[in-house]
Amino acid sequence: MTEHKKSYFHSGGTVPLLGLTISEHFSQVVKQFPDREAVVSVPQGKRLTYAALSESVDLLARGLLAFGFDKGDRIGIWSTNNLEWLLLQMATARIGTILVTINPAYRLKELSYALRRSEIQGLFVIPSFRTSDYVSMLVELIPELKDGKAGELKNHDLPLLRQVVMYDPVAPMETRRSYPGFNTWSDILEQAGSISLKELDRITASLDIDDPINIQYTSGTTGHPKAVVLSHHNILNNAYFTGLSMHFTEKDRLCVPLPFYHCFGIVLSNLLCFSHGTCIVIACEYFDALEVLRAIEAEKCTAVHGVPTMFIAELEHPEFNNIDTSTLRTGIMAGAPCSPVLMKRVMQEMHCREILIGYGETEASPLTHLTLRDDSMERRIMTVGKNLPHQEVKVVDVDTGATLPIGQTGEICFRGYHIMKGYYGDSGATEEAIDKNGWLYSGDLGAMDADGYVRITGRLKEMIIRGGENIYPREIEDFIYSHPKVVVVAVFGVPDEYYGEEVMAWINLRAGETATDQEIRDFCKDGLAHFKVPRYVWFVEEFPMTVTGKLQKFRMREIAIEKMKSS
Repeated sequence: MTEHKKSYFHSGGTVPLLGLTISEHFSQVVKQFPDREAVVSVPQGKRLTYAALSESVDLLARGLLAFGFDKGDRIGIWSTNNLEWLLLQMATARIGTILVTINPAYRLKELSYALRRSEIQGLFVIPSFRTSDYVSMLVELIPELKDGKAGELKNHDLPLLRQVVMYDPVAPMETRRSYPGFNTWSDILEQAGSISLKELDRITASLDIDDPINIQYTSGTTGHPKAVVLSHHNILNNAYFTGLSMHFTEKDRLCVPLPFYHCFGIVLSNLLCFSHGTCIVIACEYFDALEVLRAIEAEKCTAVHGVPTMFIAELEHPEFNNIDTSTLRTGIMAGAPCSPVLMKRVMQEMHCREILIGYGETEASPLTHLTLRDDSMERRIMTVGKNLPHQEVKVVDVDTGATLPIGQTGEICFRGYHIMKGYYGDSGATEEAIDKNGWLYSGDLGAMDADGYVRITGRLKEMIIRGGENIYPREIEDFIYSHPKVVVVAVFGVPDEYYGEEVMAWINLRAGETATDQEIRDFCKDGLAHFKVPRYVWFVEEFPMTVTGKLQKFRMREIAIEKMKSS
């Protein structure tokens, strides 16, 4: 690779890929660590050992079979984080049913799209989330739930949907069915007795590692989520090798504030733990910085995951200094650009000295790159590391597709076991994302060094072209993050009649601090080329973002353009 000086890297590995389905590997882990704690749900006050978790998963899996679900069927879950979510994840994997994860923040139109796009046949749902009354929303979408017979839904717009199962992670749902058309969690379990454990094992044994097992929707930072189809082989190996890279064992305890519906939650948290005998600690139903900190202290967690905005919220919380986080060792920060300043704070102030930066995307199962604890400090805070074992990566020219020389910036592409099977029901979009040679085009810009370490410079669609100069927002953001008053910054381009585009920065300051736009510009002039200095600096209290904490720059751009037009 260094001889040809091309931006291509193949990561080998002394450990072979797992040639098992999720349930086959999970069964081995259960046999090895039956009495170790597998799950702690802090909000529900529940704990399960691996043996107890396995029994609960099997009971639910038998109930699903009794209700008519089979290999290849699609079951959606519309819920916040709870123990039942984990049980459904592992139970569907046990029988080969495809679990479709649905964003809890979806409104009616978005829910309808997800149900139709994935051709969902069954839906598991909690009663409500924040201001969203899920029961009312579903009845509006599916009027047959009001007076229809549970399990026999017939809706014109959703012809494949036949079951809607309501469950309450706090109060048992068998005492309140809401409407006749809903089934309950207890209805499922009561039918489990009609399916023997022998029959369940037979079905599990018939599954193949390449069978689809999960449909995840892209996060929607561009406003157009797609249904990504992933297999046992995709996500089990991605989770397993991530855990190996983090040196996870049965003695670790991972605090998870991330939503399970997202790939960071379902694969790099839930499945990662269950592939290594690690305990997963559900810190909160949905993200709350104080609840996360309290869970770390109470459960003596050794690891914590999160996107940058979550770590910022934890560090900036008024109670942070009163909570003991000294048990922390490692974790992954990913899902958005991670500033060097924030990484240093997490290492020092949260005592999480082995915190790693991860990079990837849903279409890649999701992790492609990860820093390692033995990397130099510069590489740990300035790069996203090298690709995981058994993966390939290259950097190509955005116009010609040619592999670029080492150090040049281009689009990052992936190939290997982790590449999705495709977008469900959308072969055209799949062909656009994956070329004839199996390379997945990420849409991200970056550069690779001679050892395979990658630096991300931004999204291809976010690149700012000002007067012919290509400007990468990530570089400007990293610099502004070094300003002592700045907590969060987002840089993007806005239209300009003369230059085509100009640089805008949205900034959230530390509590009690004040600053002027000129102060920020003067600060930037000392470290950035003149054309990279933001022309517009807006101070904001909050940012538009996804439920996972990803900043939505397309929405910021829309808001900025509208305000600039009216001013």
